[in-house]
Amino acid sequence: MRLRNIKGSKEAVANDIYVISEPEKLKGNWKSIFGNDNPIHLEIGSGKGRFITELAMQNPEINFIGIEKYSSVLFRALEKRREVEINNLYYIRFDAVYLTDIFAENEISRIYLNFSDPWPKERHAKRRLTSRRFLELYDKCLKMDGDIIFKTDNSDLFDFSLKEAQEAGWKFKGVTYDLHNSEYVRDNIMTEYEERFVSLGKPIYMMIIYR
Repeated sequence: MRLRNIKGSKEAVANDIYVISEPEKLKGNWKSIFGNDNPIHLEIGSGKGRFITELAMQNPEINFIGIEKYSSVLFRALEKRREVEINNLYYIRFDAVYLTDIFAENEISRIYLNFSDPWPKERHAKRRLTSRRFLELYDKCLKMDGDIIFKTDNSDLFDFSLKEAQEAGWKFKGVTYDLHNSEYVRDNIMTEYEERFVSLGKPIYMMIIYR
């Protein structure tokens, strides 16, 4: 979901030390930013940043990159980023449709998709981040043993995503229609939206896919 516009957010984001301004120049060489060869995990649609910030804090041996399309949203995530002293989390203000412009083959170990826009109208199906169009992009960037973890509260989007993944030849490592009453909840970190949905008693759907 898109936040209301925050005046000055575009300029603030562009000048933030935790935002990579020219990610195309780092294609195939993201280790130069982090200064190590640790695995890279990517979240597409980072929202306010709670999820990826907590992940980065809990996993210092992994490098994290958050992609967010809107400056007003990323502005809030950066507020969280500045509150913690870690060196394994950076952001990009970027449209994921151009993902292969900034990441080389086998450069990403895991992709997180959390509560992505469902684009409910059928004519907009290709815009969904779990459509075959995007799965093809992920396939080009993920390591051979890499995976994708997708969470949503939208049952229609989840069913669509399961079908798209299956028809695109992906395999399922895990599927649940009620994350918070499943074995997967133990390692789960909630996003802001997830916490709200769970408080309302809504089930959270999750799938983990790999090639």
